[in-house]
Amino acid sequence: MFPIFPSLLAFDLLKLEEQTATLSALDIAGFHLDVMDGQFVPNITFGASLCNAVKRVTDKPINAHLMTYTPHNLFSDLQKAGVTKVYIHPESTPHINRVLHQALDNGLTPAIAINPGTPLCVIEPLIDIIEGVLIMTVNPGFGGQSILDNSIDRIKKCSDMLRAYPNVELIADGGIKLNNIKTLKDAGLTAAVIGTAIFKGVSIDETVQDFVSI
Repeated sequence: MFPIFPSLLAFDLLKLEEQTATLSALDIAGFHLDVMDGQFVPNITFGASLCNAVKRVTDKPINAHLMTYTPHNLFSDLQKAGVTKVYIHPESTPHINRVLHQALDNGLTPAIAINPGTPLCVIEPLIDIIEGVLIMTVNPGFGGQSILDNSIDRIKKCSDMLRAYPNVELIADGGIKLNNIKTLKDAGLTAAVIGTAIFKGVSIDETVQDFVSI
């Protein structure tokens, strides 16, 4: 089974309990929470309160992508709300090494998120701390975008960098659909965040099964 993490950003909030329960009964690896502050990215989204609501319905893990400045200020509340792993952008803080260790000290699994314009070399000095790299295959801040053309090449290069670190997950987020997921997996992806594509198929059950069985 290929690990997928449905993005809460794509949920119908009026059906949050129903859609969370439906997906939790399927072969998903967990849920993905996009936290946006309106400054690091243009949009404003969710925080620990949404995670608290989701955890009432599921025992699946929840990973949080922190598209925020001062991400360390969120660690305690997110951990208490049930978040397992946090993806942090190196550009969001002048002290990324320290912040990753602060995540660990708060009981969170530290990982980094890489924007389309961020050079992959930022991974190298952090590789002994992190347990995941999230490659953004769109510019972050909004759902429903199309995957960028250079995404496959960047995933291949990142996969090569991580070859000696099998414990570091390589996950991608943005524009991932059934017509490109296999190509991304073949490039070295080990997991994927899936948003709008889950809810645009014939049924959620069938779409999830198509994704995890690639």
